[in-house]
Amino acid sequence: MTVSGLPGEGWTQLGELALAFVLSSLVGLEREVRNKSAGLRTYTLVGVASALFMLISKYGFNNVLTPGLVVLDPSRVAAQVVSGLGFIGGGVIFMRRNVVRGLTTAASVWLTAALGMACGAGLLVLAVATTLGHFVIMFVFPRLLRFMPRPKNTATTLDVSYNDRQGVLRALLVECTTLRFSVSHVRITRNGQHEDGEGTAPVCLTMEVRGKRPVSHLISALAGIAGVVEVGTADDDGLD
Repeated sequence: MTVSGLPGEGWTQLGELALAFVLSSLVGLEREVRNKSAGLRTYTLVGVASALFMLISKYGFNNVLTPGLVVLDPSRVAAQVVSGLGFIGGGVIFMRRNVVRGLTTAASVWLTAALGMACGAGLLVLAVATTLGHFVIMFVFPRLLRFMPRPKNTATTLDVSYNDRQGVLRALLVECTTLRFSVSHVRITRNGQHEDGEGTAPVCLTMEVRGKRPVSHLISALAGIAGVVEVGTADDDGLD
């Protein structure tokens, strides 16, 4: 039964849109609660829009189809949804120094688009199952990772360039202690030469850090200290 008398505008299609709205808003609510860069409104819009694109792909070209003369591939619209979503995913990924943020958020936006497309295609069971899978990934997997064996106290050599005579060195060491990283093999150089006294030129602090947390957390924290010019590991090629 159709609402307007046109194919594709029936209660079934409205129900598919409504389910896309509910499922995508549930995913967006989880991201909103965690204060991610994309939240409830973004996810709901992505899910509903993807479902609408799928419905347009299925029913929107019936008036131009002529048996034996005009044949369209409805999957082309769906394919463009997947590729066109890249600009949203790219918008929530950012890099500060050498720490990449937002990959999980971008992946979940991509998943939400797939949820909407599944609803628009009438694959409602798959859409609901995928939504449940999302919450398993976000809530259960982090708990499981706590029980996974990990190398503890892995040593990493960090190179930190900073402006001298601004109290930066003390702030760096305090931040390492706050994040529970032990510091050893500290070396301060200026222009390739070891310095025993203080100077005004930018200096480079090389230190070995050990901790149970990912070193990317420490790098991100050190990069945010005023006076720090550059932070990277010994294997990096001077990342700003």
